Amino acid sequence: MWSKPFRVSQRERDRPAVQSIHVSKRESVKKVAIVQSNYIPWKGYFDMIASVDEFILYDDMQYTRRDWRNRNLIKTPQGAQWLTVPVVVKGRYFQTIRETEIDVADWRAAHWRSLVQNYKRAACFTEVSAWLEPIYVEESFSHLSVLNRRLIEAICAYLGIKTVITNSWDYELIEGKTERLADLCRQAGGTAYTSGPAAKDYIDPEVFRAAGIELTWFDYSGYSEYKQLWGEFTHGVSILDLLFACGKDAARYMKYVR
Repeated sequence: MWSKPFRVSQRERDRPAVQSIHVSKRESVKKVAIVQSNYIPWKGYFDMIASVDEFILYDDMQYTRRDWRNRNLIKTPQGAQWLTVPVVVKGRYFQTIRETEIDVADWRAAHWRSLVQNYKRAACFTEVSAWLEPIYVEESFSHLSVLNRRLIEAICAYLGIKTVITNSWDYELIEGKTERLADLCRQAGGTAYTSGPAAKDYIDPEVFRAAGIELTWFDYSGYSEYKQLWGEFTHGVSILDLLFACGKDAARYMKYVR
């Protein structure tokens, strides 16, 4: 069957061949981050999610008490206040985040009341509560890891973050702190690994170098202030503070969310 011959324009003929090679190399890059799940994390956590192609929730790690796994801060007239999810820890000294069970059922109503009391005056409270309230009021959770992922994914959906979120148990886990991270990144098809700056204390960059994976450190500095309730501005609170204040405009106060 006769078909019209393909013709290359003068513009296409004059384009340097190296350009297509550069694009191909750029498209082959896959960025991965591997972080423990947190309860309603702060804005920097979601910026890291938005900055990578795959975000692995590292909940095979040991649960740590008095940490961000089951609690976070909100603003109140009395200052920053903790919202803490009660979990079963007695006698379970070595349980992972994945294994950690939620202790009582009535914490959800108490947390929602606190959010309403402290943010009902915020400009976008009604808009955000339309999808957030049902999670607290209608859904139930037996394990912390499931709760955290549910909230993280709901917030990502609202912000339009398209990053693929997976669990560490979706992959094989090897021994060694840095070796495991590099291998998880490799299994996920990652060519670049993004880490929080606190991990500089234990990550061995040579392991990533030997695996051919680029290691970069995420920068949490330089955030702009927004119209926040209750006194002096505080960056280190749950992202819900930003969402209630700014709604969809929250992206204006973040680095990688568009």
